Amino acid sequence: MKGQVVQDLKKSLGHLDYSYQKVRHFKFDGHEWSEAELETLESFSSRFARTSDIFVSRYLRILCLEADPGFRGSLVDTLNLGEKSGHIGSAETWKRIRALRNVAAHEYATDDVDMLYQELVSLAPTILEIAKLL
Repeated sequence: MKGQVVQDLKKSLGHLDYSYQKVRHFKFDGHEWSEAELETLESFSSRFARTSDIFVSRYLRILCLEADPGFRGSLVDTLNLGEKSGHIGSAETWKRIRALRNVAAHEYATDDVDMLYQELVSLAPTILEIAKLL
């Protein structure tokens, strides 16, 4: 099972990195986005969400279960144990990533799309760093 999760995570990281390279130089200055730019940003946010899901919900949970087979903690417990064991740098940063993932899934509901995407772009390197764990 862990092997398949690692494969899925590596593939997802590759897709996220591809999208991140396309959007990391975008200017989030309130201009009107073209359809092509919006499509690129939406693909990026989808890949951001998917990769963070695979990492936290599947991979990090497996690592927690390896350390403690009786582990039945919540998402927050998983992040805290991940930080304590050195698998992630900051549980708080990953809580923010998870919160943004939820907002990005409903980006039409936010008043400031530029601010949302700017924060996603700023946090993407944190997700991409997990490749070092694999």
